[in-house]
Amino acid sequence: MKTYGSLLALSGMASLVHGHGFVTSPQARMPGSAMASACGQQVYSNQESDNYGNVQGELQVAATQSDYNAEECNIWLCKGYKYADNTDNVQSYTAGQTIDMKVDIRAPHTGVANVSIVDTSTDSVIGDPLISWSVYASTATGVTANETSFSITMPSDLGDKCSTAGDCVIQWWWNAASIDQTYESCVDFTVGGSGSGSSSAVASTTAAAATSAVASSTLATVASSTSASATVAVAAASTAAVSTPTAAASSSSGSSSSSSASSMSMQDYIDYFVALMNGLFRAEDKTVHARQVRSVAGRRKI
Repeated sequence: MKTYGSLLALSGMASLVHGHGFVTSPQARMPGSAMASACGQQVYSNQESDNYGNVQGELQVAATQSDYNAEECNIWLCKGYKYADNTDNVQSYTAGQTIDMKVDIRAPHTGVANVSIVDTSTDSVIGDPLISWSVYASTATGVTANETSFSITMPSDLGDKCSTAGDCVIQWWWNAASIDQTYESCVDFTVGGSGSGSSSAVASTTAAAATSAVASSTLATVASSTSASATVAVAAASTAAVSTPTAAASSSSGSSSSSSASSMSMQDYIDYFVALMNGLFRAEDKTVHARQVRSVAGRRKI
């Protein structure tokens, strides 16, 4: 019984472990009152105190909260952070513009990552990723320079899809599947006509004032999914969550350097153990982000 209690205590540590990654430039979405209303006070407080945290940590907190509304929170889109809390942070870009991005990573965990334009009404990627890494934040090499400081180019074929603030975000997405941790940051923006230049762009408060509330996202679930592909996706995510931590070695399509799979950090082993305990001792939230279980090259597009 003592051992069982100790394991439960360790499992509960997941929500107390500080997060490991967030976009610092351009200004990304932050938690606020709209998030608190949709996701519950404890989930909001968890992110307000540490916005670097991962989605799975939020779900652990949410599992015991009566004021958590899974549909309204839409936690797999931007970690539940809401446009309504970030109307003053909307960036204004032009097609073809170069945008400089900065990411702060506090601890490496080998995974995959990309930056994409996401349609917030469907939580789906528009076109191809703007930059991607098949190996990201490797525990073998540590975080490399081009994983935290890089540039993307605003697509020229968006048409009017992202002309209204709140309709689209630039989403940085980092998934360390072996330790069951997913990190996201979202930058709200609008895009106008063709042009060129470099960021950072200033916030467009005029566009922000014209927006409507973000539509609810489509999520794949085990219990209610009517799509065979969604069921397969959930099974794949479940397998990934209990796999032994590894440090895969391959080159990145985002020009990330290749790495050796020979070393693991102590933080990785701690996080893996905590994730394993969470899977054993808490009810799993079976809602799975539709993009989470797809490869960097094969994630859903519209």
